[in-house]
This record gives sequence, structure tokens and C-alpha cells, in this order.
Amino acid sequence: MSDERSVRLVVGLEVHVHMKTRTKLFCSCATSFGDPPNTHCCPVCLGMPGVLPVMNREAYRLGVMTAMALGCTINERTKWDRKHYYYPDLPKNYQISQYDRPLGEHGLLEIETPAGRKAVRILRVHLEEDAGKLNHAPGGEECSEVDLNRAGTPLLEIVSEPDITSVEEARAYCTSLRQLVTYLGVSEANMQMGHMRFEPNINLHVAEHGETFATPIVELKNLNSFRAVERSIAFEARRQLAEWDETHRTLKAAGKTTRGYNDDTGETFVQREKEEAHDYRYFPEPDLVVVTPEASWLEELQQTLPELPLAKKDRFVREFGLGEYDAGVLTATIEMARYFEAVAAASGSPKAAANWVTQGLAREMNERGVTAESEADFPVTASHLAELVRAVESGTINKQAGDKVLRAMIDTGRTAGEIIEAEGLAQTSDAGDLDRWIEEALAANPGPAADYRAGKKQALGRIMGHIMKASKGKANPRLVTERLEKKLSE
Repeated sequence: MSDERSVRLVVGLEVHVHMKTRTKLFCSCATSFGDPPNTHCCPVCLGMPGVLPVMNREAYRLGVMTAMALGCTINERTKWDRKHYYYPDLPKNYQISQYDRPLGEHGLLEIETPAGRKAVRILRVHLEEDAGKLNHAPGGEECSEVDLNRAGTPLLEIVSEPDITSVEEARAYCTSLRQLVTYLGVSEANMQMGHMRFEPNINLHVAEHGETFATPIVELKNLNSFRAVERSIAFEARRQLAEWDETHRTLKAAGKTTRGYNDDTGETFVQREKEEAHDYRYFPEPDLVVVTPEASWLEELQQTLPELPLAKKDRFVREFGLGEYDAGVLTATIEMARYFEAVAAASGSPKAAANWVTQGLAREMNERGVTAESEADFPVTASHLAELVRAVESGTINKQAGDKVLRAMIDTGRTAGEIIEAEGLAQTSDAGDLDRWIEEALAANPGPAADYRAGKKQALGRIMGHIMKASKGKANPRLVTERLEKKLSE
């Protein structure tokens, strides 16, 4: 490899998002997942002659909302188009999509990378219907079963500009987009259920001897995990560079191919030459009218947008004094963010609330395999956790006892106050008891007392240890420290 050569990875991403609607995009068939094959089909989604599609208003609303959240320009007129191609699980042999008039164009998605925040430009956001699913026969038999339950399901396609230049940025873009659509309630974005599919478009810009060359673009199809996105892009970059070297730099940038990805081997493989737009024979869908949303409806929809993830994270840092990491954890899902804010408000101690949510509660949930898809799924209500936070912050119990109380709250459903009283965990703040324990500790530890008076502040720890042992952990540490330091300074 010549020292004069530099290689830059260039990636644009097409992301397909299954939308959270009850019915399909152009008919009333259910979109439920996991039901027996071909049980959610009708003449419309099967493409029978003479049937007419009817647009799903909710799918359109969710699509426009997403485009707005991405800062896109919402087109005043959106039309539907037929995209023709043959595929075994596409019963009509065409897909209703949007071509030259998508619902939104020219937006931005800000992502967080190791080098800081970066804006990735969004080219377009449009709606289309999904195809069905092929279940390939086991044992190498040369046949496949077609399940058309998914055919006609609303898909939101989000296409980025080729602004991504590393596998880390690609992963950050995909995770940020997933976070956005879940915040908006547009999709459940469950990767195991195929709610999001990623299709990176990849090539290399190779600069050497004063010239820059571009390798042919490759589109990777239907990736369904962040790990697959990272590994496939990394492999494809290595493969393209090796091919560039092996062909003595004669590759031409024209001609786009699609490749699949084998997760077991971590390698990509050729599928087909990519069609251009004219190959799809796009033409306006004759059975659907042009959509012209009213300005008042768009304004009303804009007002319903929630606070978006990065804005919420910045506010948590600014208002609550949290670190970037904790704020990121707490805003990872909108359910977690709402739960934390409720605990912070009820406890009056945002930083302490953040620690209990991200550490104590999160640890217990992980150990028990609990996931929260709504605020009701948290094993302790926000008001009950806030009561525990107040008990620890006020010195009623110490942190170690607080961990014990939290586990008991999850196991029994009792409140922090009930458990503290039943278990006798409350620390004492009685001045007489504290002074008695202090006097006993000083009498038993004359050496450390002398060391502290001589300026060795760490000697205080040994005396404190004696007091906490003698009090069986019930002495209020803050008050003990204050009274002990005063006693030693006399």
C-alpha cells in the first residue's frame, strides 16, 4: 500500500421502519405479528383484480410526524406511485410507494460519535407497503413457503445522504433513528420482530497520486441488527479495497450491485445488479388520490411532537446537573426519562434520584430480567422510589440499608417506610445516643484520636468504624461526623 494513498469510507443508509398501526397501509387487515401464515390477507393486499386501496390515515400521520422530527420540509402535495418488480412474495408484482413526491425531504439527524456530535443529512422520508415473507424449506429442499401476512404492512423509509464515514457513525445513526421513532411512538422498533431493517449503500473514495477514485456502490440488503450493520460495512470496506488493488484500479464507479450478508461468516455475497429508477417503471398510482395536507393540520401535528432525545439529554445535564453518561442512560427510552423525572420531582433530589434509577433500580431489573416498555412496567412506582430516595438523603437510613429496602420493595410491593419500620432499619439522630457512642469510641481509640488532632485526618475513619459497629449501623453518619469532629477539635 502506497504511503501516498488515503481511503475514505462513504456510507448512506436506507432504513425501513414498520409502523405501529393496527391495520395495513391500504386495507383493513391486521398487522399483528406471529400469527399463522396467510391469516391476515384480503383481496386488496393479495392484489386481486378490481379491488381498490384506501390510504391508512394514521400511517400518514405518523410518517409526517417523523419527517417533522427530522426537520424535513413537508411537501404540500404527496402522490403515490407504482414501483414494478417481480418477487415471489409481492403478489401484485408492483409495490405502492412514493417516488418523486415523498411526504418529506431534506432534513437532519444529529448523532453522537466518539469525536462529538455530527449532523447526518436526510434526503427523503416516504411511505410504502411491505412485501410478504418467504420461509425456505429445511433440509435443502428446493422450495419456499410464502406468508403474505406482512404484505401491505406500512413501512416508513428514511434515506440519508452519504455523510457517514465509519462503522461507529453507522451504528450511532441506526441507534439514534431507533430511539427517535420509539420516542415518537411511530414504531415499537423491535429488532427481533423485524420492525427495522437497515440497507447501507457503501463505497470507498481512494485518493492517490493527486487523483480521487470511487469504487462501485454496493447496497447491503435487509440487515436486522446494529451488530450486523457494523460487521457488514467493515467487511465490505475491506473487500472493496482488496478488489480495487487486485484489479489494478480499473474498477469503474458506475453500476450498483446489491449484496446479502451472512451473519455466521461475517461476509457479504452477490445478489443481483441493482435496478435504476427507470427499471422499476414508476408511474403514478391511478387508484389513489394526491394527498394535500391542510396547513392547520400540519401546525397541530407539529405541536404534538414530544421533546426529542438529544434535547431531553441536554436539558437533564443543564437543569439537573447530571453528567453526560447518566443523562444518556436516563434518556435512552422515553419511558425511562419520564420515570426518572417523576422520581426527581417527588424526591426533590435529582442527582440522588438519577443514581438510584441508573444504579440500584437498573441493577435489580437486569438481575430479574425485567424490561420496561411503559412506566407501569417498572417494578417500583416513581412515588415509592422517591420515598426511598428521601429516606436515604435525610439520613433516616444509610445507602446499604437502602439497597436492602429496594430489594424488599420489589419483592413485596411494600413502601420504603413500611419496610424501614418493620425491619428496624432507621438510623438514630438522638444526641444522647450519638454522644455516648462517640465517648466510647474515643476511649477505645486514643491513638487514632491523637493522630487526628495531629493533622492525620484519615484517622477519623477508624473511630467512625468503631461507632458504626457499636451502634449496629444505626448511628446517623452525617451527624456523627459533625459531632465527632467538633469533639476532637476541643
